[in-house]
Amino acid sequence: MTTPSLEVRGLAYAYPDGTQALYGVDVTIGRGERVALLGPNGAGKTTLVLHLNGILGGGLGEVRVGGLPVDPKDKKTLREIRRRVGVVFQDPDDQLFMPTVREDVAFGPANLGVRGDELASRVDDALRRVGMAGVADRPPQHLSFGQRRRVAVATVLAMEPEILVLDEPSSNLDPASRRELAEILLSLDVTVLMVTHDLPYAAELCPRSLILSGGVIAADAPTADVLADSELLASHRLELPFGFDPASARSSR
Repeated sequence: MTTPSLEVRGLAYAYPDGTQALYGVDVTIGRGERVALLGPNGAGKTTLVLHLNGILGGGLGEVRVGGLPVDPKDKKTLREIRRRVGVVFQDPDDQLFMPTVREDVAFGPANLGVRGDELASRVDDALRRVGMAGVADRPPQHLSFGQRRRVAVATVLAMEPEILVLDEPSSNLDPASRRELAEILLSLDVTVLMVTHDLPYAAELCPRSLILSGGVIAADAPTADVLADSELLASHRLELPFGFDPASARSSR
């Protein structure tokens, strides 16, 4: 059988002040799956994501990315884990800091030692995949917010990740930019974990959804089934926008 992109087993974690954030999380995500991670504020979603690339550690349980154990103490392995797990932040300005778009996209692979034609090819391919090839030599601050978010995705794709982790990818996007980003994400051949409060976006992009609430996985089911369960949503402080019909979503794409 193909090794899953992500395996989380018995993950429990408490912060130094004693706050228990995770109480034994078990999740497996197969290669190529697109999964939404839903839940109220304070549910532990950020804590879980920070364990995927070794920023947090020291709790109980195990995390594996593509079969490789995530161990913050193993610096050599951690370097590879952080290549495999590409995180796209909610605010693209948190990861765009170079003078040009091309330099921003090249920054990650260059730090891994990629040079010359291979580096140029990775940059060109990543920008093409997000529809931003025409802005390679522009300063990122001259782009629209939606364009900057797409460039932020390209900076991660240039690392050739195993998993693309998206933090609220639809936030602050106008309707056209929201649709364009959805089309891009649907076209990518990587595993996607999307952290979001935007339930219609989850329905459109992710056939499967997890609800993380109170530090545990409260639901793991097809997105259409999760969103059709009004009692489940209400019990975990999740709400569908007025008039949205989960049955009309395109989560099977």
